[in-house]
Amino acid sequence: MISEGVQVSVETFYQSDYSNPLQSEYMFAYRITLENHNTFPVKLHRRHWFIFDSNGTHREVEGEGVVGIQPTLQPGENYQYVSGCNLRTEMGKMYGTYQMENLLSRSMFDVCIPSFEMIVPFKGN
Repeated sequence: MISEGVQVSVETFYQSDYSNPLQSEYMFAYRITLENHNTFPVKLHRRHWFIFDSNGTHREVEGEGVVGIQPTLQPGENYQYVSGCNLRTEMGKMYGTYQMENLLSRSMFDVCIPSFEMIVPFKGN
């Protein structure tokens, strides 16, 4: 998905080694790729996530940067990072926004993070 000239792509991975289904703890990793399609450099300042479990509970996570970094992307550049999310159910979803800055005009803008699902893979017998 491209929002405000910045493309956001997401891949998710179930982390069975860090999960404990008997305790309703399901850990997922996700890899985000950001690509700047603008003609100006951008800097990521903040993130704001909405996280939903399939049982109807949800929470918000907000903070500076991503994985402790506030990356700058020149036109045509991309940036990739991996982070994680724990759920209390076998499936859930996340979406949100990144607050970014046009480094030429110094104006701030929001980039949409598309909704993505996290689902425990089913074991076939």
